Amino acid sequence: MDISTYKKSILDVIDNNLKWKSNWEEFQTDNSLLLDSAKTENILEQLQTRLNKSYPFFHPNYIGQMISPPHQIAKIAYFMAMQINPNNHALDGGPSTTELENEVIEELAKMFGYNIWLGHLTASGTIANLEALWVAREINPNKKIAFSSDSHYTHKRICELIRTPFVEIPTHPNGKIDLTELSKELSKNEIGTLVVNIGTTGLGAIDDLQQIILLTKKFGVRLHADAAYGGFFTLLSKKNPSVVNPESFLLLNQCDSIVVDPHKKGLQPYGCGCVIFKDPSVGKFYKHDSPYTYFTSKELHLGEVTLECSRAGASAAAFWATLKAFPLLPDSGLGLILSKTIECTLHWNKLINNSEFLHPFINPELDIVTYFPATKELKTSTISDTSEKIFSLLMNRKVKPIYLAKYKASSQKIKLIHPEIIIDSNGVTILRSVFMKPEHNNYIQQLFNEISKVAKTLS
Repeated sequence: MDISTYKKSILDVIDNNLKWKSNWEEFQTDNSLLLDSAKTENILEQLQTRLNKSYPFFHPNYIGQMISPPHQIAKIAYFMAMQINPNNHALDGGPSTTELENEVIEELAKMFGYNIWLGHLTASGTIANLEALWVAREINPNKKIAFSSDSHYTHKRICELIRTPFVEIPTHPNGKIDLTELSKELSKNEIGTLVVNIGTTGLGAIDDLQQIILLTKKFGVRLHADAAYGGFFTLLSKKNPSVVNPESFLLLNQCDSIVVDPHKKGLQPYGCGCVIFKDPSVGKFYKHDSPYTYFTSKELHLGEVTLECSRAGASAAAFWATLKAFPLLPDSGLGLILSKTIECTLHWNKLINNSEFLHPFINPELDIVTYFPATKELKTSTISDTSEKIFSLLMNRKVKPIYLAKYKASSQKIKLIHPEIIIDSNGVTILRSVFMKPEHNNYIQQLFNEISKVAKTLS
């Protein structure tokens, strides 16, 4: 979609909304809500000046945090629904967008291999995980929740919030949960639910779900999959041949609950998370009533099975439109886009492996890469210092800045992978990049050359 088509679509949305409003008797807007054009323009100009300080998340030169630009069809659809401002807390607040939400949840559930389910969109992956772990606590109120030391930092905060004891399981240097340590903890019979990571947000690591399932079945432990980042790569596990290791993805249907974030890999604007339960009967834990909602239908309202009340129906509309444009298929639609980000990552990793000035930390499983400068003194403190300088110099260039991210690793873990490194600090800062845009394929060599030049001058 080119710029002119995008602009026309936005104008069409406004016109169509005005036509829809004309079905009702015209009324006069109250004077207290009116703004003159000069004041409006001034405010919006000020806002644009402030927004111009943002990083260019949309551009291929941004390979920093896990921030993906929403597709134009998602932005238009969100804007379109926002004109009506539906609230998916109930059919009363969003009759049409509730239908759209149920449809996209069905598509996601089927992608993961669920035959029956209960699920909904949320404001974020954090809220989605909060709901999953809250349900886990309700099912096993006297048990602990376990997750790996590489799990998202919010799991610990969530457990503190719901006042549930937790256990952090150590991980290997590649970010995967240590199965030996996990077995020891599970054997104590103190854990009710285990969180498995399908793409950690730090390293993109995928836990060995096949072995984990054997352990959790042995000890009678529930499984929750935090696939907020990696969930959509399930599509690629169905390709032949698969461009990702398919094993863990194809076993997601054996997990009791799954979280996935459409605002990460689903081309959606913030915030759009999702939680899906394999057993619809967990809806009993959400059971509540309201004296002034849930009256338009005797069917289950989404607000009756969510912790959030007010939820933007526009998020459901945006995601629905996106899946119509880019269906959940392995070889086309969203699958094709994800395949290109994997191709890009593999290309980058090959360049890094053959580089004189940059070294890989671990080989990527998805589209997150971690690497560090090949300093003359391979000390953890020197690597950290040089990584900080590369990060800062590239970001602050006046011409064609490049935006990276940083990752703080354990010095002991980096030495296990790279024994030539000398430890002289507790931790080590290295570089991290996320190739979330298919356009990165045309920029990989250029980005690599520019980063290598800076690394060379500092080595």
